[in-house]
Amino acid sequence: MIHEEDRGEADGLAPVIPLFGERSAASASSREESVPRVRRPFFAPAPDDAPDAEMLGAAHEVDVDSEADEAVVVQAASDALLRKLRSRSLSEREARTFLTQRDLSRDAVEEIVADFLRLSYLDDAALAEQLVHVGVSRKGEGRVAIAQAMARRGVPRDVADAALDALGDDDAERALEFARRKAMSIGGRDDDAALRRLVGQLARRGYPSSVAMTAARQALAEARRPAVRGPRFD
Repeated sequence: MIHEEDRGEADGLAPVIPLFGERSAASASSREESVPRVRRPFFAPAPDDAPDAEMLGAAHEVDVDSEADEAVVVQAASDALLRKLRSRSLSEREARTFLTQRDLSRDAVEEIVADFLRLSYLDDAALAEQLVHVGVSRKGEGRVAIAQAMARRGVPRDVADAALDALGDDDAERALEFARRKAMSIGGRDDDAALRRLVGQLARRGYPSSVAMTAARQALAEARRPAVRGPRFD
């Protein structure tokens, strides 16, 4: 039984402070609140938008495949151009046009053209000389027609001028030579009709009108002239 004096004495005592239990729990709770929680451990699944190894591998395979496909297309275009050059000479411009039509990139086109130039498969100067030879020897063309043919084929102006300079300025002689060959086939036409036809043929081959008229008249006159026969010996 506690006496009254003991109760008063007990009421005057300092409160008991727990040494380990409650303080430890409170301290732990305080530390818990002060330390931020780790939301995702290092071994947790990655977020959906992060690329995984499989996706990266697939992207690499796509890049490799696209590069391989492009290489195949470039090689096929190069082979096709080489086959075309075996049947007909091309200018640089014609070669670029041919390659562009095969859906190649500009860099790929220029790379192929550079290789063909290095190997002398493309040569505008040689093509210009060939066009001059064909124009004069086979077609009987004048300088104007030959220059137009080179322009249509894409031969640069300076290269074409150099080839024409080597030809010389003798259109009158070439026109007369062509007119002499044609005058023999005109035959029984009257003089005016034969002259118009021959002048037209010369004009279509690039000869100036004055040169064409002079050559046509001289060639027809020679064709109409009776052949001179030598003396007969019986």
